[in-house]
Amino acid sequence: MSGSSEAATVGIAGIGAVSAAGQDVPATLESFRHGRPNPSKILPFESSIDCPTFQIIADLPELPGHLNASRSLRLLVRALTEALDDAGLNEDGLNEAPGVRIGVCLGTTVASQLNNVPFYEAYRKTGHPPLDAVHEYLSANLASAVGDLLSATGPRMTVVNACSSGTDAIGIAATWIRAGLCDIAIAGGADELNRVAMAGFWSLGVMSNQLCRPFDRDRAGLNLGEGAGVVILESAAHARRRNKAHRFEVAGFGSACDAHHLTAPHPEGRGLQTAIRAALAQANITSDQVAFINAHGTATLDNDRAESGVIHRLLGETVPFLSTKGYTGHTLGAAGGLEAVFSVLGLRERWIPASCGFANRDPDLPLAPVRDVTPINGDYALSTSLAFGGNNAAVLIRRRA
Repeated sequence: MSGSSEAATVGIAGIGAVSAAGQDVPATLESFRHGRPNPSKILPFESSIDCPTFQIIADLPELPGHLNASRSLRLLVRALTEALDDAGLNEDGLNEAPGVRIGVCLGTTVASQLNNVPFYEAYRKTGHPPLDAVHEYLSANLASAVGDLLSATGPRMTVVNACSSGTDAIGIAATWIRAGLCDIAIAGGADELNRVAMAGFWSLGVMSNQLCRPFDRDRAGLNLGEGAGVVILESAAHARRRNKAHRFEVAGFGSACDAHHLTAPHPEGRGLQTAIRAALAQANITSDQVAFINAHGTATLDNDRAESGVIHRLLGETVPFLSTKGYTGHTLGAAGGLEAVFSVLGLRERWIPASCGFANRDPDLPLAPVRDVTPINGDYALSTSLAFGGNNAAVLIRRRA
């Protein structure tokens, strides 16, 4: 391998995930294998909205000080611990070699802004609120907190780009590796269920009071979920120094904003189309080399219509695709991180799960997702994300020989 091609390689050294689909990667695979969703109507907060959600019932790590107040951060640390173990880079291993540059790039929505709710509640009631909520908010920046926990010396960035945040974070972290800014990059996303986000989506009229049905004729909206997905990215040079070989890599990334509407996607998916084309170009592959697509697939009318149209135009009628939100709910800033992990799993296991919730083909959509566990061939998986503000992102994962 030449030096230039080695520098362009962004290996995936480890993966970790926690969601309603499973408390870790093996449990997630079991849910996928059996087509088993795990919704709940029990919420960690008071709400008059009676809709299914995908809450995580799991023991979360205890963190020091104000960090422990952030559920998003605790979800993230749980997934991160699994990913580091998978990579053979537990916390001690990260610090074994002096001078290793560790970058942290993580996506979120809830963890970036909603920990201040108790402050405003107290302010309205008393006019003199305690500052605990402010300290918790300021200390819970995901990238900063994880960087401090790991004594990371590389760049840190928390990406808040609505529902494309996790995918954008992986793409940005991959550019850091390619540019030589760090040897290892922790990337992905995390978000928790929150009543402000729930009330917001309800007010938009895009939440369903039944289980979500991505791409289905009778889809009626999304279900919210929570979770965290983490990938450990590593340069080829650093992997060689520790005698590790990567089975997977981030082969391409694209991001584009069509600025069509504050909350609705462009009807023709222009931004998504641009993002996918950029990812294919960076990977230097053609669309017929894509083995499957982990689509954003929120089960909203507009998203599924726009996304299926783009898939049909760019990748044709034969590539299998699915939405995993029937297993996890829509985890907002965590979705791109989780779905990148799920894409790695599809390539590793050589099958993808049934698109949970899909039963009836919509005659107004050009394509339908897979109905059953489906074997896949090929070495590239495409994961897509659509977000508020016309933001779109796509990442290509490659399985290496």
